[in-house]
Amino acid sequence: MKVALLLGIAGLSLGAAAPPSQNVDLLIRGGTIYTGSTEPFVGDVAIRGDRIVAVGKRVDATAARTIDARGMIVAPGFIDPHTHMADALASDKAEERLVPAFLMQGVTTAFIGNDGGGSPDVGRTLASAATKPVGINFGAYTGFGAVREAVVGMADRAPTADELARMKGLVATAMCQGALGLSTGLFYAPQSFAKTDEVVALAREAGRRGGTYDSHIRDESSYTVGLTAAIDEAIRIGREGGLPSHISHIKALGVDVQGQAPAIIARIEAARRAGQRVTADQYPWSASGTSLVASLMPLWAQDGGRSALLKRFADAGLGERLRAGIVENLRKRGGADKLLIVEGKYANRTLAAVAQELGQDPVEAAISVIRIQDPGVVSFNQSEADIAAFMRQPWVMTGSDASGGHPRVYGSFARKYAKYVVADRVLTLRQFIERSSSLTADTFGLEGRGHLRKGAFADVVVFDPKTYAARATYEQATLLASGVRTVVVNGVLAVENGRMTGKAAGRALPHKPTAGTCG
Repeated sequence: MKVALLLGIAGLSLGAAAPPSQNVDLLIRGGTIYTGSTEPFVGDVAIRGDRIVAVGKRVDATAARTIDARGMIVAPGFIDPHTHMADALASDKAEERLVPAFLMQGVTTAFIGNDGGGSPDVGRTLASAATKPVGINFGAYTGFGAVREAVVGMADRAPTADELARMKGLVATAMCQGALGLSTGLFYAPQSFAKTDEVVALAREAGRRGGTYDSHIRDESSYTVGLTAAIDEAIRIGREGGLPSHISHIKALGVDVQGQAPAIIARIEAARRAGQRVTADQYPWSASGTSLVASLMPLWAQDGGRSALLKRFADAGLGERLRAGIVENLRKRGGADKLLIVEGKYANRTLAAVAQELGQDPVEAAISVIRIQDPGVVSFNQSEADIAAFMRQPWVMTGSDASGGHPRVYGSFARKYAKYVVADRVLTLRQFIERSSSLTADTFGLEGRGHLRKGAFADVVVFDPKTYAARATYEQATLLASGVRTVVVNGVLAVENGRMTGKAAGRALPHKPTAGTCG
């Protein structure tokens, strides 16, 4: 009697037949499953077509392919909200479009167009996947920098009323074509020439259509307004623009602001308590990546672009002012030995080493290098205490800021696991997985992504918890990560037995604008 009652409560009966076996394309059997929202358990994931059809402790299914995942971690495919992979995804080379650097870390979805660089023609960006198949899913921002340069150019001035209207129109059109929102890189010229009200006006166009304001803030250090004021500006733009604010690669950069992470966290928490949607992403490296010009040249010297900068180098009347600005920026970055050049003639040498080689001081050496090109640099400028403080916040997700010459392209997700989960215990494994998948998907409204559950798109990573780690270093930045055994993208095996399959199953992911906001 008691047994029958208990079974009845459970929705079963003694005479009930077992659920019928189902036919599936792929069965991932016996791994430790992290669904993105529940406690982990040992079980199975069944996939048919591009969807997950069952997740449970024991899935009864007949599979065309079965993957033995015993001893492995099974998780939602990771999502990178900040990358510079647009060129790779549009490459004429099929292998580049697969993005092996991401797939071999388990990253199945990425955003492009960050830092204000996204094309206003988002429709064209997203449509490229139809003719040039890609290995990962991707969404795209429209960029303030690209919009402003198209209308105002590189000049340090405010737009006219007509120019502002044209810029607003470009943003609105991009949103209606599927943009995730408006990205900015207010640290970079010509975006740095814009006042806050100008940015708010454009952000409002994205907000009306359900987009996000994504920002490389105006100052992550003490270059202009300072870190605190730049964070406040990003929060203000979201508030006045009526849209979520997302802070790109949150950090306290340079000797003047190291140790300020707790104060910055408090400001963001206050905004969140007030009801504002504010989030951030972070890469797990103490060195940032940018260009030599962006690192060292005063903003006034960048007015008008590269040609104007080179003319200023030749203007003896500006020499003292230019030198003073470069010296101060070098100090903020920690000195010439903290800047590693990663491109061009002087690749893999610090600015200090280049200066010694040229027989010049670091300021003269920087100018000599920039006369040839503006190379990418890796800048060692963050403290581990600040990195850990930001990383612990439940609103900070994993990102890479993937750009050439920095190991973050090939190793950010794997490094975060190996260093900050296994070695330093800053995060638990569940926190790492959810902040690399479901938090990102839920924050940006990626329907059907970021979770392992029935009906979700089948984006899955299977990795070995004993060997998953970054191999890329600052000196050898293009080494693939280790430990990923299987990656599934939209139901297709992209990585099998630790090797790329060559299958391009990624998709463009257009954002759906708010109903009634696009004609």
